[in-house]
Amino acid sequence: MNEPLVDYSLRLGDDSLVLAQRLGEWVARAPELEEDVALANIALDLLGQARTLLTYAGQVEGAGRDEDALAYWRDDRDFRNVLLAELPNGDFAVTMARQLMVSAYQYELYDRLRASADETLAAIAGKAVKEVHYHRDHATQWVLRLGDGTDESRRRMVAGLEAVWPYTDELFDTDDVTDLLSTDAVAVDPASLRDPWRAYVGGVLAEAGLEPPDDVPARRGGRHGLHTEQLGYLLAEMQHLHRSHPGASW
Repeated sequence: MNEPLVDYSLRLGDDSLVLAQRLGEWVARAPELEEDVALANIALDLLGQARTLLTYAGQVEGAGRDEDALAYWRDDRDFRNVLLAELPNGDFAVTMARQLMVSAYQYELYDRLRASADETLAAIAGKAVKEVHYHRDHATQWVLRLGDGTDESRRRMVAGLEAVWPYTDELFDTDDVTDLLSTDAVAVDPASLRDPWRAYVGGVLAEAGLEPPDDVPARRGGRHGLHTEQLGYLLAEMQHLHRSHPGASW
């Protein structure tokens, strides 16, 4: 078993899985009908990415766990998503601020991961980059619209940025797993994504007439299983049916 590759695949898959669950909470609650459909479609894209990545993690692990086992039978300490993905939605501006941060990161990640020496990861990235390009554009348009809109929408957008900004630094953390796999050209060095991410996000904020929040002590720990209490509530809802009826099939 290639443990670093299992861990890396779980990290990327868990980011998408947890964020998909969060965005799904907006279904039937979005501020307008078209947005309801858009957020549902983005959540489905992320869920599809999560399925392929968790399936691959299970195959490499070789312990008989498939995508469902990894999604529904792990406890919160076993999840490897960044804290940013599990934050509560807040109001719509908070959700769009988070979506801009994550999708801008995922776009840079998958764009580079297409050249991975691992053929499966490269293939997953080749499909995902087209999807997250749309996700990034969608979030960009909303940040521009809210930031350069009314006094109230601007106030909420500023508050949204301040709420998610302390969690962005974790996206670019490196450790033994990423160092090893990036040296072998299997993974992308997360630190190498920081500058292009800052350039894109900074450009969007400048166009919206917004300033990046001041840097504050970063919140991190998700990559190593140290999560907020909010992930426990999210997993309780996501895993309830599967755990209540183990082995059931449609």
